[in-house]
Amino acid sequence: VQLQASGGGLVQAGGSLRLSCAAFRRTFNSYGVGWFRQAPGKEREFVAAVRWSGILYADPVKGRFTISRNDGVNTVYLQMNSLKPEDTAVYYCAATNLFADDNLKLARNYEYWGQGTQVTVSS
Repeated sequence: VQLQASGGGLVQAGGSLRLSCAAFRRTFNSYGVGWFRQAPGKEREFVAAVRWSGILYADPVKGRFTISRNDGVNTVYLQMNSLKPEDTAVYYCAATNLFADDNLKLARNYEYWGQGTQVTVSS
C-alpha cells in the first residue's frame, strides 16, 4: 500500500489544519490507519487511529483533533483545531491490515508508512 500525506504547513497558535493521507490501493477500507508525529529530538508518538474496531486518540489531542475516513476516495483525514506550539512536528500516516484496537497505538504494528508532512505552529 502506497500512502501519501499532505496538508501540513505553518499556522499560528489557535489555528487549524487538515491533513490528508491518500492510499493507492483498491481495498483500503479494510485497513487501520494511524497518524503519528515526531518532533525534533523526540521519539515518534501516536496521535490518532481509525479502524472497524473504533477510533483512538492520544490524550494531548483529545477534543482538538478529529480523524475521519472517506473510503470512496481512499483517504483518511486528520482535522486539527486549536493548534498549539507543542503540536509542531512531522506528521506521518501509516496503515495496517494486521492489527486493531489498542494495538493501533504502536508504530511497530504498521506495515506501511507515508513520507510525512511538516506542521509548524507559531506562538
